[in-house]
Amino acid sequence: MTTVDVAVPGRALAIGAHPDDIEFGCGATLAKWAGAGCEASLLVCTDGSKGTWDADADIAALVERREAEQAEAARRLGATGEVRFLGEVDGELEVTMALRSRMARIIRELRPDVVLGHDPFKRWRLHPDHRAAGFLCMDAVVAARDPHFYSEHGVPHHRPVELLLFECEDPDHVEQVAEDHMEAKVHALLAHASQYRSTHGIGPTDDGTDLAAFRSRVVDKCRTAGRRAGLAHGEAFKRVERV
Repeated sequence: MTTVDVAVPGRALAIGAHPDDIEFGCGATLAKWAGAGCEASLLVCTDGSKGTWDADADIAALVERREAEQAEAARRLGATGEVRFLGEVDGELEVTMALRSRMARIIRELRPDVVLGHDPFKRWRLHPDHRAAGFLCMDAVVAARDPHFYSEHGVPHHRPVELLLFECEDPDHVEQVAEDHMEAKVHALLAHASQYRSTHGIGPTDDGTDLAAFRSRVVDKCRTAGRRAGLAHGEAFKRVERV
């Protein structure tokens, strides 16, 4: 059974492995919720330092640029919460107790009703950071909710109501999104200009053809997700209700 639309949360926290992962995974949903008054926050696990095909790139400058792009993308989604970065090295994210503690503390501080993150159980997932970010998200939700985990935080424990996992193999929940939500998603993704060539497929001399093809791919994915629930457009998730 596929469910449709959780109640609009008062606060939401989306957790992604890299800058732009959140926008790809749940950008339209965050835009929808933000437009309805949700305080949406974003947490990015890595510094995005591998996110270029240029072998001679200035990596320090790339890291700084990707952080600024992520902040701008959040603004374009209408997110009024915080944008935080764990700052782990791109490609080297690991599931450790130290990172679980840091992420659990952030959940406790921001106190989201809904947490969104990568589905770590998707078969044949290629990128190790996506797997690690997903496991860290789930582990941190458990740690954040129970008072005897990390009492040294000095922050009250917090139990989110819902956990929604994007990039999932077998989704059972769809958030319905409208045209303006998809446009916000595309607009936010385009804030990540450092990724035009490598991820977005937009060439440096594009006459608009590449951009149109990119937008079409994003919308087509929303159309496919919506079809699962008999909707025109949506974003699909694995829903974990009993957090």
